[in-house]
Formats: sequence, C-alpha cells, structure tokens
Amino acid sequence: MKKLINDPHKVVAESLAGFASAHAEEVEVNQQLHYVLRKEKKAPGKVALVSGGGSGHEPLHSGFVGYGMLDAAVAGPVFTSPTPDPILAATQAVDGGAGVLYIVKNYTGDVLNFATAAELAEMEDIEVATVIVNDDVAVEDSLYTAGRRGVAGTLLVEKIVGAASEAGASLAEVKDLADAVIANVRSLGVALRACTVPHVGKPSFDLPAGEVEIGIGIHGEPGRRRIPFTNADDLTDQLLDPVIDDLNLRAGEQVIALVNGMGGTPLSELYIVYRRLAERLQSANIKIADSLVGSYVTSLEMQGVSLTLLRADAKMCELFRAPVCTPAYRKGM
Repeated sequence: MKKLINDPHKVVAESLAGFASAHAEEVEVNQQLHYVLRKEKKAPGKVALVSGGGSGHEPLHSGFVGYGMLDAAVAGPVFTSPTPDPILAATQAVDGGAGVLYIVKNYTGDVLNFATAAELAEMEDIEVATVIVNDDVAVEDSLYTAGRRGVAGTLLVEKIVGAASEAGASLAEVKDLADAVIANVRSLGVALRACTVPHVGKPSFDLPAGEVEIGIGIHGEPGRRRIPFTNADDLTDQLLDPVIDDLNLRAGEQVIALVNGMGGTPLSELYIVYRRLAERLQSANIKIADSLVGSYVTSLEMQGVSLTLLRADAKMCELFRAPVCTPAYRKGM
C-alpha cells in the first residue's frame, strides 16, 4: 500500500485539518467531533440541511458545505457511519428555527444513526425531517443496506434541495422536493480496479486482471456481475441501459446527467464516457437539460465511473442552475 498518509488511524482527522486550513474562509471544522459547518450561516428562519456518512467519498459531503448546498456535513471513519453525537451537535449548530432536513444515503449504519440523532434533536425542540437517497439500480440489497444503496445521486439531491432551502422554502417543501428528486434519480457504476482502505492495507475486493465489476458500490460492495473488460462505449452502454429502463425514460423527456469518477479515473476518460452517453440520449430523443462531469462521489482511489440520470422538471432544472459556492462545487457566483 502506497498512500500519502501518516498514521492509517488518523486519516480522517488529518484530512479534515487540511480541509479546514485550505478553506478557512468558507467553512469551520469541529476537529473533536469531525463535522463541517458553513462559515457564513443562513439567515434565521431558513431550513438547514445536514448530511454526512463515512469518509473516503470526498468531496462528498464536506466539500458541498456552503451557500446553495449543505449547512453541515458529518464525517465518520473511512466507509463507516458517524455516530449520533456529532450528528446531533452539527444539527444544533445549524438550526435556524425553521427545522433541519437530514439527507441520508441508504446504508444501514447511516440510516440508524441519523434516526437516533433526529430523535435526540426532537427532544430539544428541533424539528427534523429525513430523506433516504437510494438511487443505485445495481442491487436491491447488499452487505450494507436494506434496499437500494445511496450513491452519486446524493449530489443532485443536495444541490437542488440546497437551492430551495436558500430561497426560503419550508421544511415540508424541501422534504417533498427531495423525495421527488429521489423518486426520479438512478445511478449505476463500474469498477476497473478496487480501492484500498488505509487501516486495512489491501484492496477491498479481488478483481482479476481483464475483468470489471458492473454495479459496484461506493464501499467496494459487489454488484450485478463481472464481465470481461471492454471499451468505453460498451461499458457506458451497459451502465446506461439499466438506468434508462429503471427510470422508464421515454422520448421527449429531459434529464440532468452526471458522469462521476470514483477517485482514480482521469477526467479525460470521464468525458469519453459522457460523449457516448450524450450520443445515446440524443438518439433516443431524450434531452440533456444540464450535466456535470467530474469526481464528486468517490471511493478512495477506485478506478471506475458511475452514470446518474435525473428525470427533471422545470423547477428541478431551475434549482440545479441556481448559484452555489462550496469548496468543491461553484456555479454562478
């Protein structure tokens, strides 16, 4: 294992320390409880958004704390959910009197710990609503979930709901909007090479030379099947077809498209994948209303890519295009 780390057990703490120093004008980091807050708080009376989960998926979630997205992100150990205490502390820090929305990826530890934190917050008269992101079409259940996993679609939920919250939508309105996005977003990924968790010291799964894993999870969980490695267009088709089928997309509809790198894939290759995705959707008369290409929801240094499509109405498109200013994502500011 070759990684730019010191102590494998201090990766999260030291990474957050560097993050805090690099983005000191935008965020504040609680080094004891490992959560990130917006430096410039929302005005009182606006709904706050809190998300988080295991580390190793950066820039998700801490990189999306800021204007137009999250108010707080809670970082657990690598690939492990944060406990309820830091989630509650982050909730208390950002509550502006209009309630807090938890955006939770569908992994068992995340779901349970955010639910416990919500119960504790309610005891302190903080109103909390929760949405569960479950966009991965690879499997219904895995080692980490009951039901579908939450993966790169989480970014689109955080962006669209973040814009609505910034504009003053109520807690009920932002929850309904988040549920609508979740109902219309689907993702599927492929791994070309496994990642290595620092404190484990070896690849998280065995992927023989000449094979790829279709439907891999962002923690290295197994997916739909292993197939012989092939070219970019063929792999893109094998990811895109199940997403289109699961969404039941039809000619004349429009989508927001995300081509997401898993941490070890060059941007040039992601654009090759996007090129094929755009060709396929154009041939199906499905309009790409907006798009995003880059490594936003990663799995340490895993080499691979995921495709995400959101069936988007005019309101979702407007909110997706709204200004945002975070360490990892900026638009219109």
